[in-house]
Amino acid sequence: MQGRRVKNIFVGNLSFNTNEDELRQAFEAYGQVDRVSILTDRDTGRSRGFGFVEMASNEDGEKAIAALNGAQLGGRTINVNEARPKTERGGGGGGGRDRGDRGDRGRQRERW
Repeated sequence: MQGRRVKNIFVGNLSFNTNEDELRQAFEAYGQVDRVSILTDRDTGRSRGFGFVEMASNEDGEKAIAALNGAQLGGRTINVNEARPKTERGGGGGGGRDRGDRGDRGRQRERW
């Protein structure tokens, strides 16, 4: 690879009925599509209404973003923009349980 940069694109507000083939076809009008993935709910398998498209070149990706952001797909107006890199989400913040100091409520007890 001669330093070819791929473009990772976020696509939001997808119809729950839109599939990866339809999404691929919409983007192929602007260049080579390397990968398409629509995220699904882990429990139900149903679309979560957004996905990602990876295009072979940065330029094709920019063209697709400019043309498709705000366009209709599957009866919905889709949001299309450059995907931001995943950020580390420090630890999840799970509801504030067992953070140690809760003030002295007189319930000190031996843990082990």
